[in-house]
Amino acid sequence: MRDVLEQMGAWGVPVTDETERHLRRYGELLGEWNERLNLTAIVEVREMWIKHFLDSAAIAQVPAWREIAERGGRVIDIGSGAGIPGIPLAIAWRNVSFVLCDASRKRVQFVEHVIGDLGLTNVSAVHARMEELGRTDARGSFDAAVARAVARSNVLLEYAAPMLRPGGRAFLYKGPSYLGDEEEDAARAARVLGSRPDGVIAYRLLDDQGDRVIAVFRQAEPCPKRYPRKPGTPSRQPL
Repeated sequence: MRDVLEQMGAWGVPVTDETERHLRRYGELLGEWNERLNLTAIVEVREMWIKHFLDSAAIAQVPAWREIAERGGRVIDIGSGAGIPGIPLAIAWRNVSFVLCDASRKRVQFVEHVIGDLGLTNVSAVHARMEELGRTDARGSFDAAVARAVARSNVLLEYAAPMLRPGGRAFLYKGPSYLGDEEEDAARAARVLGSRPDGVIAYRLLDDQGDRVIAVFRQAEPCPKRYPRKPGTPSRQPL
């Protein structure tokens, strides 16, 4: 997977021999556990490296991410599932603190196993719904939120905005279809949540595996206390 690692490095990811070893082991664990937990539809090794690991690493192209990473910020991965993008990011940026949140206990158990197997001291996993976590002491304590393949952006922002400090960023991994109605919906939701659009980065994965974008939002002020709404409401009645 040398070309995948080279692309990561070209984007600004701090790739080391340890990074490669940990990504390989993570891929092995995904394959082993996937047989009984159905963690991912992507099981071929190279496809996993490109669509999961490389795609996660694309955030290195975003200047706001590099600034957060350089100062060792605190990041929450919303709806982390099997640990994407949080685990690849935590492997690459060991000085950054990550909290991986998912509503599935089985997926959280897998992530906890990965954390222990790889010895990732900069990661913790939380079993919770974001609507509930946003009402705890964790509210307003993160420099960044990341989310990939979870929900439409206006829903994701209601999960992310309450967790961010003023000045924090939400990084939403999306397909090219984001550039249209979804982008407009996201901007509208952002205004309600005290957030502002802060640019979109477009990129293409290796092997013609697809075009992607990362939509960035800056938390301009504290999120209004009435958000997030009750569990299930953001997805049923998006802002």
